[in-house]
Amino acid sequence: MQKKYLLYLLLVVFINCKTTQFSEKQEVSKGDFTIAFGSCNKHDVNNRLWDDVLAAQPDVWIWGGDIIYADTDDPRKIAEMYEEQKSVPGYAQVLREIEVIGTWDDHDYGLNDGGIEFEAKGESQQVFLDFMDVAKTDPRRRREGVYASHDYQTPEGDVKILVLDTRFFRSALTPSRVKGKRYEPGIYGEGTVLGDEQWTWLEKELNSSTADFNIIVSSIQFLSDQHGFETWGNFPHEVDKLKKTISESGASGVIVLSGDRHISEFSGTAVEGLNYPLIDFTSSGLTHVYSSFSGEPNPSRIGEVVAKKSFGLLQIHFNSRRVEMEMIGDEGKVLNQLSQEY
Repeated sequence: MQKKYLLYLLLVVFINCKTTQFSEKQEVSKGDFTIAFGSCNKHDVNNRLWDDVLAAQPDVWIWGGDIIYADTDDPRKIAEMYEEQKSVPGYAQVLREIEVIGTWDDHDYGLNDGGIEFEAKGESQQVFLDFMDVAKTDPRRRREGVYASHDYQTPEGDVKILVLDTRFFRSALTPSRVKGKRYEPGIYGEGTVLGDEQWTWLEKELNSSTADFNIIVSSIQFLSDQHGFETWGNFPHEVDKLKKTISESGASGVIVLSGDRHISEFSGTAVEGLNYPLIDFTSSGLTHVYSSFSGEPNPSRIGEVVAKKSFGLLQIHFNSRRVEMEMIGDEGKVLNQLSQEY
């Protein structure tokens, strides 16, 4: 009975909120506020998407993680790769014309699938903050973790972007007993993705937010949890906690952005207390993708998976409370899109 009710609730929410997924390109008008984001970028591989990012004229570019592929505990080597990334002509132009914010994932953190156990995380954090041109007086210079809040005010409405750190505090993962899968959910209630201090910060930010839209940036996927790789689903109690935190905060128009997977997809789910589906927009990757992708289970998926180089674009319309979400490929081609009212 409970399962049938949840399925019914999901159906009602999606119909009432007019979620629309397009299989072919539709004309999307320029939003009042535009966000571009992406992940999985090798600094020494030609990124053909920077001109398309610039053409989209976003108000902000968000790094979703794996800005470089360092995989080292030597902060000097990481810094050298970051400097090489800054010298890439297309990205250098992005830096001149667009505000850049973001987070890291495992490869720029320094350890593949790494978490709290990475011994060089403190040094790596400072190098990351240098790359992001974070001021020496910024709180991130004195605390653990690269999480941050960014507020944007426009004449039409306000946007808050909450950038999470899913690396610095994340507990050890549970190896999977299933062949072909790397990890599986651990014991419910054990372990953490964000750590106590970051959770307290996030709850305060959401509870106090007066923004029309609140964007949560997670380097790893939040809703897709059956593929056997890294995901919030490896800590199911943390998934439930974030859903509850979002719902009870009263924060408006919450959307999750994620990366990591070398594929792009939309996922959505009903959350008790929200009158719209919670969307997890995964955009990955910028310079390389899982081109041989042949499918994986994701009950929350909306539409089809895109396994082509792309970045994510969100056009926020305040008056209609609609967000147009697009996966943009080379030469500005729209590979998939989703329209959602809030």
